[in-house]
Amino acid sequence: MSLSIEKTLDRAAEILAGSRSVLFITGAGISADSGLPTYRGIGGLYNGRLTEEGISIEAALTGETLLHHPEVTWKYLAQIEEKCRHAQFNRAHEVIARLEARMDRLWVLTQNIDGFHQAAGSRHVIDIHGDMHRLLCLACGWRRTIGDFSGLQIPPLCPFCGRVVRPDVVLFGEFLPEEKLGIFHGELKKGFDAYVSVGTTSIFPYIQRPMVDARRHGKPTIEINPGETEISEIVDVKISLGAAEALHALQGLLEKRQK
Repeated sequence: MSLSIEKTLDRAAEILAGSRSVLFITGAGISADSGLPTYRGIGGLYNGRLTEEGISIEAALTGETLLHHPEVTWKYLAQIEEKCRHAQFNRAHEVIARLEARMDRLWVLTQNIDGFHQAAGSRHVIDIHGDMHRLLCLACGWRRTIGDFSGLQIPPLCPFCGRVVRPDVVLFGEFLPEEKLGIFHGELKKGFDAYVSVGTTSIFPYIQRPMVDARRHGKPTIEINPGETEISEIVDVKISLGAAEALHALQGLLEKRQK
């Protein structure tokens, strides 16, 4: 580990040690160490190529396609789920859950739909894009949480009314859920002592904005990402490591400070 990396880790540990409230914003990169693909290219399944239907994967995963051609949307949802099926949360998720236990207030805003933060023990999670393991019927209100898609009819039908059900996720072209946005904005209004971005390119305004606003109000900001992102030039501390390696190291430094 280079000296510059050690210095950024020490500075980040100093910030977290002095914070009683922290907002973590996480993206696909935090689950990469679990074997899950980051979104771009979806792990080589498509790599920018058109689907068998002659449309982009983004077009296949829109709310409009789900409405008019649910068999298409569900076909690719099932392929993605199968590729990710046996993955589990990793050290990065565990460290964030442990930090929540020692702090007065810690919230996670995640773009991921894998449910790993909750599985690792985090209680205050805003999964703004939903969870692919939750199914719901918009016609009659039926809901069910499943472990995986194995044995699932594609497209799956509601056992009560027979209509096609959907995963409780935000597809392309759909609005973010108002209830979760309300919780998120409420917590942002309270403010946090520190803001940490982990494994996200921060291309969406609602993911980027909290870090920008924190910087404007003089609150310390940390980014954990091996690559350069939309916020890399504005954060106080940039840790150019993968999520699991960086957070494991930070946990060790924090434990040393407590002795």
